[in-house]
Formats: sequence, C-alpha cells, structure tokens
Amino acid sequence: MTADQVKGKGFRGALNYNLKKVEIGAAIVLDHSFAVLKEQSVMREIALVKMLRPNLAKYFYHTSINFPPEENLADEKMKNIARDYLAEVGFNQHQYAVFRHFDADHPHLHILVNRIGYDGNVVSDSKDYQRSEKILRVLEKKYGLRQVISSKQAMERAMTRNELEMMKRTDEPSVKMKLQETIKGLVREKLTTEQFIKALEEKGIDVLFNQASTGFVSGISYGYAGLQFKGAHLGNAYKWQAIKTAIGYEQERDRAAIYQANLRTRRGWEERGGISSRTAVGNGAGTNETAFERDRAALQQCSGQLQEQLRKAYRPDAGKVEQGRSKSTPPVSSDQGDNKQGGTTGQTAKQDRRALDHPALPDLDLSRVLLDPGDAADHMDQAALNEFKKKKRKKKRLKI
Repeated sequence: MTADQVKGKGFRGALNYNLKKVEIGAAIVLDHSFAVLKEQSVMREIALVKMLRPNLAKYFYHTSINFPPEENLADEKMKNIARDYLAEVGFNQHQYAVFRHFDADHPHLHILVNRIGYDGNVVSDSKDYQRSEKILRVLEKKYGLRQVISSKQAMERAMTRNELEMMKRTDEPSVKMKLQETIKGLVREKLTTEQFIKALEEKGIDVLFNQASTGFVSGISYGYAGLQFKGAHLGNAYKWQAIKTAIGYEQERDRAAIYQANLRTRRGWEERGGISSRTAVGNGAGTNETAFERDRAALQQCSGQLQEQLRKAYRPDAGKVEQGRSKSTPPVSSDQGDNKQGGTTGQTAKQDRRALDHPALPDLDLSRVLLDPGDAADHMDQAALNEFKKKKRKKKRLKI
C-alpha cells in the first residue's frame, strides 16, 4: 500500500468531490462519524468542533490509500484497514469520512479527517509522511497484503513525475536513470577505489568525495551531463556506505587518489560554471584573472565614473580648488588648527579628513547633495535645537 497525504484549510471541497463520485456510482461510502453525510449537515458539525481551535488554519487532513491492482479487497476489510490507519495516526476522537473509489485501475480509499478532536486536541503533522509509511508496513503484515519496500530500504530512488513526463516526450531514460545504470554496472566489476574513480571519469561522470583533512570520507556526489547528484538522491545503493564496501575502500591507501579526484572534479565544475581562472583577452594584461576580479574591476570603474559626475555636478570648481591647494597651501593639520586658529582651522581639518575619506570627491559634503544647503546640520540654529530637545524631554516625562 501507498498513501498520498494533503493538509488544507477547507473540508467542503473534498467532501463535495467524494459525494459527487458517490452520486454517479464511481465511489461508495464505507464509514463516517457524522449524523448525516450531507454537505450542509457535515459542515455545521465541522464548524462546531472548529470553534475549539479557531486560529488553526490547516485543520483538514486528507489521505488516499492505494492498493495494488490484484488486491481487490472486500468492502468490510477495506473499512477495517481505514479504521486501523486512523487509530494508528492518532485520529481516535475526530470527525472523519471514508470513501472507496472505483475510478482507477487499482483499488483505493479516500479518508477525510478533521485534525481537531472533540476534546480540542490537534493531531500533530510533524513527520507525518514517515509515520504514515511505518503504519502502512504494519497494516500490510496484519492483513496479509503485499509488502511494499519502504523508502529507506529502497536501493534506488524512483522516478519523479517530471522525469516520467520527460521520458514520454523524448523516449529516452532520464539523466538520473543513466547515471544509476552506469554506476551499478561499475560496482558489479569489483574495482578498487582508484579504478572505480578512473572508470567513472572515462564515462563522463565526475565524482566528489566529502573528505575531511584526516582523510576520512563521509559522503559521495556525482556529476553527469551538467547535473550534480548526492548519493542519497540516487538511492541507498549509491551512498558512500554502500559504495565503499563494494570497492574495498581503505582510508590510508586511497586517501591520495580521492584527494586528486576531488581536485579534478572541482576544477572541471568551476570551468563549466564559468568561474575558473582564465587569461585576460584583449586588454593587454597578459595575466590571469577570475571572472570575479573582472567584475570587481568593472564595478570600481563605474563607481569612479559616478563619483566624477557627482563632483562635477555639485562642485564644478572642486578640481581647481584641490589642485591649487595642493600646489600653494598644503592642508593644515588638526593639531596646528587647534593651537593656532581655533574653530576656523578645525573646520578646515574636517574638510581635509573628508577629502581623504572620499578621494574621488574632494571637499564634497554629501549632506549638500542629499539636503538643501540651508538645511545642513552645521548651519542649524543651536538655540532652536536646544528648545526642541527640552520639549522632547518634557513630553517623555509626562508620558511616564
């Protein structure tokens, strides 16, 4: 058996869907907890219980339990399976309805449940998929049904819906399936670690090991056809725990081979990703620079151009003033200003420090760019500012 689960905010839509199936003879009602299984009556009962937890948004729980085509069980047996499933999940004091459908090539049930119990308790949805899978394995044994391999025991990951659709369009196996088949074939050859790595690379598969500085390996990933997969994404048979047993891995003996394989893989992935080191072309530099370095240089160039435009827009004579000052009157240090000319020279020192902080914008006060010059903080009336602070402190005391 397999189960598909959905949690949502509304009970009505799923209820109407199943009731319409019953009307046209595509489904039957196996069991329910309501006084009358009609839309208005059911929704009134649901609303009464929902009042116990008005803030819970996703109170509706729906699951479909699917059986293999050959397991066409009697209605009574399917009803008992549904009841056992509800009890194991924790829906002992909850509103529910169970429908059996006949609109597919395999028998299946639809179970609708209110997660809010009659006592106001809510069944947690934490790890519900894992819990549901475990319950199904127990029910398979109890009722003598065909045993389905759990996802943890499965050696290969099944194809996703997108992969199936792609295979229908292209009539070719997916990249993941090709990778699985190739690795599976190499594992059967009982290769050493070095031979296994070499064989993968010859078939266009990059391998990357999660290797610690001590040489210990805890994981493996594969790159193929421009895609990267962790071992766990392919299935348990492709995880490092299974691979290292198949290839007779020894940490000290294979340490260097794995390290060199990681270097080759990272270098290849970087080159294909466009971030590898390359020679600068057409700029006469003749040196190696990465894409990041080129981007940073371009950004700095644009920043310099913007700063130059700001300087010309707001201080068209700044360049001449700066040039004249550098030739005739060198800037006075702050110490000299404090000792000789007081506040006036101190203001000059502030301008000099500002010019050093923004060398591309000599003497440019950004407050004059963003604010009207008359509103600059240096020109605020100190008496008005003090009065404002007093009023603010007074309001604060009144609030207390």
